[in-house]
Amino acid sequence: MRLVLDTNVLLSALAFPGSKPDHVLQSVRRGEVELFVSSFILAELERILRDTFRFTKQQTDERVAVIRRMATLVKSKERIALVADKDDDNRILECAVAARADYLVTGDKQHLLPLQSIGSTQIVTPAAFLELL
Repeated sequence: MRLVLDTNVLLSALAFPGSKPDHVLQSVRRGEVELFVSSFILAELERILRDTFRFTKQQTDERVAVIRRMATLVKSKERIALVADKDDDNRILECAVAARADYLVTGDKQHLLPLQSIGSTQIVTPAAFLELL
């Protein structure tokens, strides 16, 4: 099963051990699913850990490296403009399409979850994904 995790899910998984996002990430660690990321997702993760969570450079680099080791990096070949209010979300959708992901897991109730799918990729919450496992 091919999976893309929105940055908010990665952040929650790293910040809140035992949370549903953490359980999703654990399924990646156990090899139950394949995780795909883009350079945009990694850069956004790094920026938020540093600027919002105030992690040190070392703490940030360690966490980003963990995700990088667990995931396959994909490069988007097409631009998507489905989300007018928040262009960053289009970059997440581009990653899901480029990865040919089965699921995009997100906590974004305003922009991404209402789409329900993009192509063959289903857009679901961490809780819904865990039920599918």
